[in-house]
Amino acid sequence: MKPKPRINIIMWGFMGSRLTSSTRCMSTSTKALSRFGWWDRVSPAAKDPITGVTEAFLADTNPHKINLGVGAYRDDEGKPVVLQCVRNAEAKIAGCDFMESNATAVGSKLVEESAKLAYGKDANVVKEGAFAGLQALSGTGACRLFAEFQRRFHPESPIYFPDPTWSNHPNIWRDAQVPVRTFQYYHPVSKGLNFAALMDDIKNAPDASFFLLHPCAHNPTGVDPTVEQWREISYQFKEKSHFPFFDVAYQGFASGDLDMDAQAIRIFLEDGHLIGCAQSFAKNMGLYGHRVGCLSVLCADAKQAVAVKSQLQQIARAMYSNPPIHGLLLVSTILSDPETKALWVKEVKVMANRIQQMRSTLRESLEKLASPLNWEHITNQVGMFCFSGLTADQVDRLVREFHIYLTRDGRMSMAGVTTSNVSYLANAIHEVTRYNREASNVC
Repeated sequence: MKPKPRINIIMWGFMGSRLTSSTRCMSTSTKALSRFGWWDRVSPAAKDPITGVTEAFLADTNPHKINLGVGAYRDDEGKPVVLQCVRNAEAKIAGCDFMESNATAVGSKLVEESAKLAYGKDANVVKEGAFAGLQALSGTGACRLFAEFQRRFHPESPIYFPDPTWSNHPNIWRDAQVPVRTFQYYHPVSKGLNFAALMDDIKNAPDASFFLLHPCAHNPTGVDPTVEQWREISYQFKEKSHFPFFDVAYQGFASGDLDMDAQAIRIFLEDGHLIGCAQSFAKNMGLYGHRVGCLSVLCADAKQAVAVKSQLQQIARAMYSNPPIHGLLLVSTILSDPETKALWVKEVKVMANRIQQMRSTLRESLEKLASPLNWEHITNQVGMFCFSGLTADQVDRLVREFHIYLTRDGRMSMAGVTTSNVSYLANAIHEVTRYNREASNVC
C-alpha cells in the first residue's frame, strides 16, 4: 500500500488529541531552526524622548500630574480638541458615495490648496504648476519622502539641521542614509537666536548644501528669526547656492496668522529660490491621528515638475502605496470650502491665543514667587514650545517630586499648561530652581 504523503501525517499530528511522533519531529525541527539565532543580535531600541515622556505620564496615577511632553494642542481643561471646522467637514463628506477613482482628484486638490497655504494663494509657482506635490503621511512622511528623494539624486550632499531641532529629524535622514550635519541656532544664555553663529555656519558650509529650516514656531526652542533676519538668511543661501527645505509643522501657532507664519517661505520664494516644503495638518487642524500632510518641491518649470513628481510617486509607491482617504477628505474640504476654511482660520487664532495667554500667566506666576531668575524668554519665545532652560537634573526633580513630565532638554509644551495647573507648575519650577541658580541654564 502506498504510504500517505508526509504533509498529511504532520497535519494529523496537529489535529489529533495526542502529540504524535510526527508532531514531535516538527517541533524538533522548529527548535533546530530557532537555534540559528536570526534575531539574537537584536537589542531593545532606545526610547524616543517624546513618546517616552507620554508613556511615563500615562503610567503615573498621581491626580496632579501634568504632561508637557506632547506636541499637540490641548484645551484649557487639558483635553484634545475636535475643531468645529473638522466637525463641519465631517458633515459635508458624510454620506458621500466616495469611489476610489476620486482619490486622485481629491489628493490633487489637497496638494494645490496646501501649496497656496505655504507659498501664497496668488503665487506664480502655484498658478503655473511649477512645483511637484504629493500627499504624505503627515509632516514626518513628507520629510521621509524628501530624504529619500535627496539620497537618490544628491547622494553625497549632507543636510544641515538647526541645533537643536525636532528629535526625529536626524532619524529620518539617517534612515535614508543621508549625511547629517548641524548649524548653530540657539543661544543658551540669552534663550534666543544665535544669529551671528548661524550666519557663519551658513557661509562656511560647502556650496549647494541642503538645510532644514523651521519657518515658524521652532521646535523645540520657540525661537524664530525676525523678518529682517530671514531676509539676510535668504540672501546668504543665494550666495552659497544652498537648498532650503522647510518643515512646516506649526503654521498658525507662532502668531495666530497663517500668512504671517509663512513669511519666511515667501521671502525665499521672492528671492528666487527653489524650495522644498513638508506640511503637516496634525497640529493646526487637530488631526494628529489622521496623518495628513503634503510634500512640495519647487521646480524650474512645469515640465521639470512632472519629472520630479513621477520620482516622488515612485518612492511613495514602494513605501506605503497610498495614504488613508478619510483624513485627506477632511483636510481637502476644510481648505477648499471658503466658509469652512474661514472658520478654521478663526479657530487657529483661538488656539494660538490660548497658548500665548498661558505663556504670560506662567511668567507672571514665577515672577510673583520672587524667583531670582529671569523668565522673560517664556513670553519672548513663540508657538507650541517653551525651551525653559531647566537642566536635566531639574527636570528629573519635576518628574520625581511633582509628577510634571517633559523632555530632559527642558522643552515644555505650552499646550499642556492650563488655568487650573499653571500655579502648581510655577511653584514646582520655582522649587527646583530657587537654590541652584548656578547649575541652571536660566539666567
